[in-house]
Amino acid sequence: MGKLLLIPTPVGNLEDITLRAIRELQACDLILAEDTRTSGNLLRHLEISRPMRAFHIRNEHKALESIANQIEELNQVGLVTDAGTPGISDPGYLLVRECIRRGIQVECLPGPVALIPALVVSGFPTDQFCFEGFLPHKKGRQTRLRKLCDEERTIVLYESPHRLLKTLEQAAEVMGAERKAAVVREISKKFEEVQRNTFGGLISHFSKHPPKGEIVLVIEGAGKTRDAQEEPDESPLPREKRKKE
Repeated sequence: MGKLLLIPTPVGNLEDITLRAIRELQACDLILAEDTRTSGNLLRHLEISRPMRAFHIRNEHKALESIANQIEELNQVGLVTDAGTPGISDPGYLLVRECIRRGIQVECLPGPVALIPALVVSGFPTDQFCFEGFLPHKKGRQTRLRKLCDEERTIVLYESPHRLLKTLEQAAEVMGAERKAAVVREISKKFEEVQRNTFGGLISHFSKHPPKGEIVLVIEGAGKTRDAQEEPDESPLPREKRKKE
Protein backbone atom coordinates (compact mmCIF):
# COMPACT_ATOMS: atom_id res chain seq x y z
CA MET A 1 0.00 0.00 0.00
CA GLY A 2 1.45 3.35 -1.04
CA LYS A 3 1.29 6.80 0.48
CA LEU A 4 -0.03 10.12 -0.80
CA LEU A 5 2.14 13.05 0.25
CA LEU A 6 0.87 16.62 -0.22
CA ILE A 7 3.93 18.81 -0.79
CA PRO A 8 3.62 22.63 -0.61
CA THR A 9 5.68 24.58 -3.14
CA PRO A 10 6.72 28.26 -3.07
CA VAL A 11 4.03 30.86 -3.76
CA GLY A 12 6.69 33.10 -5.29
CA ASN A 13 10.26 33.06 -4.06
CA LEU A 14 11.83 29.69 -4.84
CA GLU A 15 13.94 29.96 -1.69
CA ASP A 16 10.77 29.29 0.32
CA ILE A 17 10.96 25.58 -0.53
CA THR A 18 11.77 23.54 2.59
CA LEU A 19 14.62 21.05 2.89
CA ARG A 20 12.11 18.34 3.75
CA ALA A 21 10.01 19.11 0.67
CA ILE A 22 13.11 18.73 -1.52
CA ARG A 23 13.98 15.40 0.11
CA GLU A 24 10.44 14.06 -0.26
CA LEU A 25 10.19 15.15 -3.91
CA GLN A 26 13.38 13.22 -4.58
CA ALA A 27 11.86 10.14 -2.96
CA CYS A 28 8.55 10.18 -4.92
CA ASP A 29 7.85 7.42 -7.42
CA LEU A 30 5.40 9.77 -9.13
CA ILE A 31 4.58 13.46 -8.80
CA LEU A 32 1.05 14.65 -9.54
CA ALA A 33 1.18 18.23 -10.78
CA GLU A 34 -1.50 20.84 -11.45
CA ASP A 35 0.57 22.00 -14.42
CA THR A 36 3.48 19.73 -15.39
CA ARG A 37 5.24 22.64 -17.12
CA THR A 38 5.19 24.85 -14.03
CA SER A 39 6.19 22.03 -11.70
CA GLY A 40 8.74 20.84 -14.24
CA ASN A 41 10.46 24.21 -14.04
CA LEU A 42 10.62 23.94 -10.25
CA LEU A 43 11.99 20.40 -10.37
CA ARG A 44 14.67 21.41 -12.86
CA HIS A 45 15.63 24.31 -10.60
CA LEU A 46 15.99 21.81 -7.75
CA GLU A 47 17.82 19.35 -10.03
CA ILE A 48 15.18 16.67 -9.41
CA SER A 49 14.02 14.29 -12.13
CA ARG A 50 10.92 12.25 -11.31
CA PRO A 51 7.97 10.95 -13.39
CA MET A 52 5.04 13.39 -13.48
CA ARG A 53 1.34 13.16 -14.27
CA ALA A 54 -1.15 16.00 -14.67
CA PHE A 55 -3.83 16.31 -11.99
CA HIS A 56 -5.90 19.49 -12.15
CA ILE A 57 -9.43 20.82 -11.75
CA ARG A 58 -10.43 19.83 -15.29
CA ASN A 59 -9.48 16.16 -15.00
CA GLU A 60 -9.59 15.36 -11.29
CA HIS A 61 -12.97 13.60 -11.40
CA LYS A 62 -12.09 11.56 -14.48
CA ALA A 63 -8.57 10.65 -13.33
CA LEU A 64 -9.40 10.06 -9.66
CA GLU A 65 -9.83 6.27 -9.75
CA SER A 66 -6.79 5.52 -11.92
CA ILE A 67 -4.55 7.78 -9.84
CA ALA A 68 -5.75 6.19 -6.60
CA ASN A 69 -4.96 2.80 -8.14
CA GLN A 70 -1.45 4.02 -8.93
CA ILE A 71 -0.92 5.24 -5.38
CA GLU A 72 -1.88 1.80 -4.07
CA GLU A 73 0.74 0.19 -6.32
CA LEU A 74 3.61 2.64 -5.71
CA ASN A 75 5.59 3.46 -2.57
CA GLN A 76 5.13 7.24 -2.46
CA VAL A 77 3.20 9.64 -4.69
CA GLY A 78 3.56 13.38 -4.24
CA LEU A 79 0.89 15.95 -5.04
CA VAL A 80 1.94 19.53 -5.85
CA THR A 81 0.13 22.55 -7.24
CA ASP A 82 1.47 25.51 -9.17
CA ALA A 83 2.06 27.37 -5.91
CA GLY A 84 1.27 26.84 -2.25
CA THR A 85 -0.33 23.95 -0.40
CA PRO A 86 -2.37 21.40 -2.38
CA GLY A 87 -6.06 21.37 -1.52
CA ILE A 88 -6.26 25.04 -0.50
CA SER A 89 -8.35 26.47 -3.36
CA ASP A 90 -6.47 23.98 -5.56
CA PRO A 91 -7.01 20.33 -6.53
CA GLY A 92 -6.42 17.81 -3.76
CA TYR A 93 -9.53 17.39 -1.64
CA LEU A 94 -11.17 14.72 -3.79
CA LEU A 95 -7.98 12.66 -3.99
CA VAL A 96 -7.37 12.93 -0.24
CA ARG A 97 -10.93 11.77 0.43
CA GLU A 98 -10.60 8.81 -1.95
CA CYS A 99 -7.29 7.75 -0.42
CA ILE A 100 -8.79 7.88 3.07
CA ARG A 101 -11.73 5.79 1.84
CA ARG A 102 -9.31 3.17 0.54
CA GLY A 103 -7.17 3.15 3.65
CA ILE A 104 -4.20 4.76 1.91
CA GLN A 105 -1.90 6.77 4.16
CA VAL A 106 -2.17 10.54 3.56
CA GLU A 107 0.35 13.06 4.84
CA CYS A 108 0.68 16.81 4.28
CA LEU A 109 3.95 18.67 4.79
CA PRO A 110 3.86 22.13 6.39
CA GLY A 111 4.88 24.88 4.04
CA PRO A 112 3.94 27.93 1.96
CA VAL A 113 0.34 29.11 1.72
CA ALA A 114 -0.60 32.61 0.55
CA LEU A 115 -3.43 33.34 2.98
CA ILE A 116 -1.35 33.35 6.19
CA PRO A 117 1.29 35.98 5.30
CA ALA A 118 -1.44 38.14 3.74
CA LEU A 119 -3.56 37.91 6.90
CA VAL A 120 -0.64 38.79 9.15
CA VAL A 121 0.60 41.73 7.07
CA SER A 122 -2.92 43.17 6.68
CA GLY A 123 -2.88 44.58 10.20
CA PHE A 124 -6.33 43.19 10.99
CA PRO A 125 -6.97 40.85 13.96
CA THR A 126 -5.51 37.39 13.39
CA ASP A 127 -6.82 35.59 16.47
CA GLN A 128 -9.98 34.65 14.56
CA PHE A 129 -10.51 34.69 10.82
CA CYS A 130 -12.45 32.93 8.08
CA PHE A 131 -11.05 31.82 4.74
CA GLU A 132 -13.48 31.88 1.82
CA GLY A 133 -11.16 30.95 -1.07
CA PHE A 134 -12.35 32.30 -4.43
CA LEU A 135 -15.77 33.86 -4.76
CA PRO A 136 -18.04 32.33 -7.43
CA HIS A 137 -17.00 33.66 -10.83
CA LYS A 138 -20.53 34.48 -11.99
CA LYS A 139 -23.71 33.52 -10.13
CA GLY A 140 -23.69 33.73 -6.38
CA ARG A 141 -20.98 36.36 -5.88
CA GLN A 142 -23.23 38.97 -4.26
CA THR A 143 -25.09 36.31 -2.30
CA ARG A 144 -21.80 35.16 -0.80
CA LEU A 145 -20.78 38.73 -0.03
CA ARG A 146 -24.09 39.40 1.69
CA LYS A 147 -23.52 36.36 3.90
CA LEU A 148 -20.11 37.73 4.81
CA CYS A 149 -21.35 41.26 5.50
CA ASP A 150 -21.98 40.67 9.22
CA GLU A 151 -19.01 38.34 9.74
CA GLU A 152 -17.13 39.66 12.77
CA ARG A 153 -13.93 37.74 12.07
CA THR A 154 -11.31 38.93 9.59
CA ILE A 155 -12.20 37.64 6.11
CA VAL A 156 -9.61 36.28 3.68
CA LEU A 157 -10.34 35.79 -0.03
CA TYR A 158 -8.32 34.82 -3.08
CA GLU A 159 -8.93 36.85 -6.23
CA SER A 160 -7.57 37.14 -9.76
CA PRO A 161 -6.26 40.51 -11.01
CA HIS A 162 -8.91 40.90 -13.72
CA ARG A 163 -11.76 40.37 -11.20
CA LEU A 164 -10.34 42.34 -8.28
CA LEU A 165 -11.92 45.70 -9.13
CA LYS A 166 -15.33 44.10 -9.66
CA THR A 167 -15.04 42.31 -6.32
CA LEU A 168 -14.08 45.53 -4.52
CA GLU A 169 -17.03 47.37 -6.08
CA GLN A 170 -19.48 44.61 -5.18
CA ALA A 171 -18.10 44.36 -1.65
CA ALA A 172 -18.39 48.12 -1.21
CA GLU A 173 -22.00 47.98 -2.37
CA VAL A 174 -22.85 45.24 0.13
CA MET A 175 -20.59 46.09 3.09
CA GLY A 176 -20.18 49.83 2.65
CA ALA A 177 -17.46 51.89 0.98
CA GLU A 178 -15.88 52.73 4.37
CA ARG A 179 -15.20 49.09 5.29
CA LYS A 180 -11.46 48.59 5.56
CA ALA A 181 -9.54 46.01 3.56
CA ALA A 182 -6.05 45.12 2.38
CA VAL A 183 -5.02 43.91 -1.06
CA VAL A 184 -1.84 41.83 -0.84
CA ARG A 185 -0.26 41.18 -4.22
CA GLU A 186 2.64 38.99 -5.41
CA ILE A 187 3.53 37.60 -1.98
CA SER A 188 7.27 36.88 -1.54
CA LYS A 189 8.05 38.06 -5.09
CA LYS A 190 10.13 41.01 -6.26
CA PHE A 191 7.14 43.31 -6.72
CA GLU A 192 5.22 42.37 -3.58
CA GLU A 193 2.72 45.08 -2.69
CA VAL A 194 0.27 45.74 0.14
CA GLN A 195 -2.48 48.34 -0.27
CA ARG A 196 -4.43 49.07 2.94
CA ASN A 197 -7.46 51.35 2.67
CA THR A 198 -11.23 51.49 2.67
CA PHE A 199 -13.07 49.78 -0.18
CA GLY A 200 -13.60 53.24 -1.65
CA GLY A 201 -9.91 54.05 -1.48
CA LEU A 202 -8.90 50.70 -2.95
CA ILE A 203 -11.37 51.11 -5.81
CA SER A 204 -9.87 54.51 -6.59
CA HIS A 205 -6.32 53.15 -6.49
CA PHE A 206 -6.86 50.07 -8.63
CA SER A 207 -9.00 51.98 -11.14
CA LYS A 208 -5.86 54.00 -11.88
CA HIS A 209 -3.37 51.15 -11.39
CA PRO A 210 -4.72 47.85 -12.80
CA PRO A 211 -3.30 45.03 -10.68
CA LYS A 212 -1.18 42.13 -11.88
CA GLY A 213 -0.18 38.83 -10.32
CA GLU A 214 -1.61 36.67 -7.56
CA ILE A 215 -3.87 38.51 -5.09
CA VAL A 216 -5.17 37.96 -1.57
CA LEU A 217 -7.95 40.24 -0.34
CA VAL A 218 -8.23 40.64 3.44
CA ILE A 219 -11.37 42.35 4.80
CA GLU A 220 -11.86 43.77 8.26
CA GLY A 221 -14.52 42.02 10.30
CA ALA A 222 -17.87 43.71 10.90
CA GLY A 223 -18.34 46.01 13.88
CA LYS A 224 -15.93 48.26 15.72
CA THR A 225 -12.27 47.73 14.89
CA ARG A 226 -10.34 46.20 17.74
CA ASP A 227 -7.24 48.25 18.49
CA ALA A 228 -5.48 45.18 19.80
CA GLN A 229 -6.17 41.54 20.39
CA GLU A 230 -7.07 40.59 23.92
CA GLU A 231 -4.08 40.16 26.19
CA PRO A 232 -3.71 36.59 27.49
CA ASP A 233 -4.47 36.15 31.16
CA GLU A 234 -1.15 34.97 32.58
CA SER A 235 -2.21 34.70 36.23
CA PRO A 236 -2.35 31.08 37.51
CA LEU A 237 -5.21 31.96 39.87
CA PRO A 238 -8.89 31.83 38.88
CA ARG A 239 -10.50 35.25 38.43
CA GLU A 240 -12.89 34.67 41.35
CA LYS A 241 -10.06 33.94 43.78
CA ARG A 242 -8.03 36.97 42.66
CA LYS A 243 -11.02 39.23 43.32
CA LYS A 244 -11.35 37.93 46.87
CA GLU A 245 -7.66 38.49 47.56
